[in-house]
Amino acid sequence: MLEFKQERFGSRIVLPGGLEADRQIEVRVNPVTGRTCRITYSRGEEREAGAETLPAPPPFAEDRASCPFCRARVLTHTPKLPPDLWSEGCIRRGTSILFPNLFPYGRYSAVSIFDDNHFVEIGTASLQSYVDSFLNSRDYLLRIASYDTAAVFMAITQNHLPSAGGSLLHPHLQIQADRIPANFQRILQVRASQYRLRTGSRLFSDYLQAEQKSDQRYIGPTGSWHWLAAFAPEGFFEIWGLLPTVCSLGQVTEVQWEDLARGVLNTQRFYRSLGRNGYNLGMLLLEDGSDDVELRVVMTVRSNYAPWVRSDFTGFEVMLGDMATFSAPELTCRKARPFWRTQIPA
Repeated sequence: MLEFKQERFGSRIVLPGGLEADRQIEVRVNPVTGRTCRITYSRGEEREAGAETLPAPPPFAEDRASCPFCRARVLTHTPKLPPDLWSEGCIRRGTSILFPNLFPYGRYSAVSIFDDNHFVEIGTASLQSYVDSFLNSRDYLLRIASYDTAAVFMAITQNHLPSAGGSLLHPHLQIQADRIPANFQRILQVRASQYRLRTGSRLFSDYLQAEQKSDQRYIGPTGSWHWLAAFAPEGFFEIWGLLPTVCSLGQVTEVQWEDLARGVLNTQRFYRSLGRNGYNLGMLLLEDGSDDVELRVVMTVRSNYAPWVRSDFTGFEVMLGDMATFSAPELTCRKARPFWRTQIPA
C-alpha cells in the first residue's frame, strides 16, 4: 500500500535578541514520485511583497492591437495545422480556436485559446470558455492519436501570466504530443505500472481512497473529479484533481470535462483569495493502451506578476531538486474547501 512518509525536526538557532529558538522543518516523500519536499514553517511568518492584495493588471493588459490571439488577428497572425492533420487549418469549439504553436516544444505542439477576452483576472473566466478550450484540446489529441500512433506522451498545460512562464497575456492552453516522454511522464509511467504489478490496484485510486479516509487534505468533488491538497507539494498551494478509473482521453465524457473546468475555476478562486495572480496547470496523459495511470490535473500558484516580487524558485529547488514551501498542505485544504461549497454558474 501507499506510504505517506513525513519527518519533522528542528533547527536550533540563537535569535538576534539572544533567545534560543527551534525552527521547525518537515520533509515529506511524494507517494507517487518518491521525490521529497520540505516545508519550512518559519518562512510562513515572513511578509511576502506583492501578495497583500491582488496586484493591479499588467501594464499591457489593454494592448489588444498587437495580440495575435485576439479575434481581429488570430486567423491572419497564427500558423495553421497541416492539411493532412486537419483540413480547416484550425479547430473550433464554441468560442475556442486551436492552432499550432509557432514555437513548438515537441513533434505536435498546439495552442487552444479560450475566447476573445485579452486579459482575464484569475478566477473570473467563464465556465464555458474553459469547457470549450478543454474539448478543443481533446479533439486535437484524439486526432494525433490516430494520425501518429507512436506519439503517446501527451499533455495539456497552462501558464497564467509571465510569472508562470506565459509569453502572451491572452489566456490559452498548451497542448503537447510526442513520441519521447518528458521526465515526469516517464517517472509516472514507471511508478504506476510497478505499483499495479505489486498491488493489483491503481496508484491514483489508492491515493484518493487513502486521502478520503484521512480527510486531512481532501477538499471535495466536482462531479466525478476529486480535489485535494498535495501531500508532498512540489509547488506552492499545490492542488490535484483526480478522475478515478479513467485512464484515457476517449473515456472522458463532456460532462466530466465540465466538471474538470469547475474544479479548475474553484482552485483559481482560492488562489485569488490569497492575493495571487499567476498559476500553472498540467495534465499528463499516456495514450499507449495501458490503463495504469488515471487522469490527474495538477495546479500550483506562482509568485505574483508585479514589480520586485520574489521568485518562488530558489537555489534549493533549482540546484538541490527539493521544493521548499512554507505552509502545510492540511492548511491549504482547510482554506480551499469553502470554494467548493459555492456553485459556479454554467
